[in-house]
Amino acid sequence: MAHHLSAKKRVRQNEKRRLRNRYYAKTGRTFIKNFRALEDKEEAQKKLPEMYSMIDKLWKRGIIHKNKAANLKSKLTKKVNSL
Repeated sequence: MAHHLSAKKRVRQNEKRRLRNRYYAKTGRTFIKNFRALEDKEEAQKKLPEMYSMIDKLWKRGIIHKNKAANLKSKLTKKVNSL
């Protein structure tokens, strides 16, 4: 266990950030899962920009990798176009 005050503070900060990152990751996965379940093309097209925004935020925060974000956006766009 940490003995220095700065090390103890770092442990507290890391735990807060870990929980925050876990929340964003789980929320993102749920949004994507619900989006993939959509069957109505018009509704999917309306929600697509919202999905792009959410995926970009996950990438910006470092929750997902840049290429994974690009791949997700590409696959979701193909899904909407195939409806």
